[in-house]
Amino acid sequence: MWLFVAFVAIPITEIALFIQVGSWIGLWPTLGIVVLTAILGTFLVKTQGRLALMNLQRSFSELNDPTEPLAHGAMVLVAGVLLLTPGFFTDAMGFALLVPGIRTAVYRFLRARVKVARFEMGQRGPLRSSDQDPFDARAQSSHRPDIIDGEFHELDPDKRPTHRPSGWTRH
Repeated sequence: MWLFVAFVAIPITEIALFIQVGSWIGLWPTLGIVVLTAILGTFLVKTQGRLALMNLQRSFSELNDPTEPLAHGAMVLVAGVLLLTPGFFTDAMGFALLVPGIRTAVYRFLRARVKVARFEMGQRGPLRSSDQDPFDARAQSSHRPDIIDGEFHELDPDKRPTHRPSGWTRH
């Protein structure tokens, strides 16, 4: 239901803001502001995205929990989408998500409402035989780097092709 309300309320808000701002400053300045915010937003998203990616890489290299850098990266991505969408309300929301303090507040708000059931990072230690599923090929081969997991289909050796080889395949 909330998604439906957003898809109806946001365009109505944008249209109302376009009408108001256009009546105050005129058509061309209004369109100029929309284009300028898209260009400025693209530049800011690019720089903030690089910072978010560097923070994510740092959390992986230091074996820290990557949840917060991932969330910041996702919010920068959403900010980019909002800034490229024409409109004053979406631009305001997009610019707000580019402020690290606001992203941190949004992350804390969401983290308080989302429950993570399980999180693991790094390589697991050797499994005891009681922990291991004997039919799970990944669990059996996870300790042996010389085993490659794969699938195969046995071909019937008596089956002969009914046509001449094309030169593109071998029979």
